[in-house]
Amino acid sequence: MHNIRLPFPRSGLYAITREAYPNEQTLAEAVAGAVRGGAAVVQYRAKAARDPLGEAARLLAICHEGRVPLIVNDDVELARRIGADGVHLGKEDLSLTEARQILGHDAIIGVSCYDSVELAVQAEARGADYVAFGRFFPSKTKPNAPCARFETLLEAKRHLHIPIVAIGGVTPENGELLLQAGADVLAVIEALFGVPDPELAAAEFLPLFSRNKKAL
Repeated sequence: MHNIRLPFPRSGLYAITREAYPNEQTLAEAVAGAVRGGAAVVQYRAKAARDPLGEAARLLAICHEGRVPLIVNDDVELARRIGADGVHLGKEDLSLTEARQILGHDAIIGVSCYDSVELAVQAEARGADYVAFGRFFPSKTKPNAPCARFETLLEAKRHLHIPIVAIGGVTPENGELLLQAGADVLAVIEALFGVPDPELAAAEFLPLFSRNKKAL
């Protein structure tokens, strides 16, 4: 498929889907709501999806209608098959170099760096489009994931030129702390998709970004 790929945002809300939706329709409705509410980028995260190809293709159409990029978690081949805007890689996934060879120079490639500025600097040098640190707060999605420190964001901001994403238990109440420490983008799962109205939930994050821009 040959979609025009959209760029990764310099700032904003990063909506990451969760597994709990009973069918493709409710997942699609939730993502459409998050996009209407102001999500700047969406990640399709499906460890045990019923039909990942169909779900991801449908979400890509929803995202592009709202001029928002869709990133696929882990699965480079799925990203290639649907023409997604990019892929997010963890430590167990393909290397950044391999993913770039498969997806091309214009694909967004993000890399999980946990609590390591060193990993992030290496990722940027290898051509990553953004890096993600976390988890910063208690997380239902990954309750046993190691914690990341606010100092990591402060240090990363001094060394990196690409967007910095913070993830892990992020809410409208604690997100501003992460932005003030150096995060550009807030990645959210439960506070968006674990509530009845993802559109309203997404909108509640937006003032954080406008306030943070004014403070810079």
